Amino acid sequence: MGVDQDDLAFYRERGYLLVPNVLTEMELQAIREELKQLVDKAADVTESDSAYDLEPGHTRATPRVRRIKEPHALMPSVAALVRNPVMVGILTQLIGPGVRYQTSKLNMKLAGDGSAVEWHQDWAFYPHTNDDLVAVGVMLDDVDESNGPLCILPGSHRGVIHDHHANGYFCGAIDSIESSIDFSAAVPLTGKAGSMTFHHVRAVHGSAPNRSTRSRNLLLFQFAAVDAFPLVHPIGDLDSFDQLIVAGEATTEPRMTAVPVRMPLPPAPLHGSIYENQRTMVNRFFK
Repeated sequence: MGVDQDDLAFYRERGYLLVPNVLTEMELQAIREELKQLVDKAADVTESDSAYDLEPGHTRATPRVRRIKEPHALMPSVAALVRNPVMVGILTQLIGPGVRYQTSKLNMKLAGDGSAVEWHQDWAFYPHTNDDLVAVGVMLDDVDESNGPLCILPGSHRGVIHDHHANGYFCGAIDSIESSIDFSAAVPLTGKAGSMTFHHVRAVHGSAPNRSTRSRNLLLFQFAAVDAFPLVHPIGDLDSFDQLIVAGEATTEPRMTAVPVRMPLPPAPLHGSIYENQRTMVNRFFK
């Protein structure tokens, strides 16, 4: 399984791609079982920490988790998936031949609520020397328009880097009133559990609350071309950095391209996940 030339042209033009039926039911079930164990353990946690980002209203009796932080470090099934040959093969077609894994997160939208993620560009959080970076979304549940799908503005990856600041500080979100974006043009990425989405690091995207009676759990991986070096979050240890390569060879020669950049500075007053960053934004789109 891979993508063809029409798929590649679609990705280059629109900034995203959806590939159905990548994972088997057995692979999905392994992830779901480990996820349930982690959510059950969240009953012992009273506030967000290095593993959990908690929904408002979380209690010991009713654990409400909106994100598992770095699930690859907590869930063996997710760690194994990082080098999934189908996924890595698609990535080499999109940004290869050298591909480096960056990190993971698992965003959970609980039935009947589930926090929104306001419109943003991943590039605003972590600009690099070039923009061959891709986020991969793994649908752990069936996703339709009612349970808070990730939505993408087609072609936005070829445009400007929008301001993600509020009151002079980074907030990780685009002001829905001050910007001139037509958010009604966004496309929901829907599909069956086991499908994967791939979106460009500069693509404008967000997701509404989950208003359905079904959960919407989305595992997200971040990948970069091997020759894309970070402009923020400097490399601490080169050997550890290179151990994250999933395809191709290491290099110490960054590829520099003329792409627009806005630095995420001054840093967000509320540190943590994107949910915390976005609490300081002024004009929300998703009410």
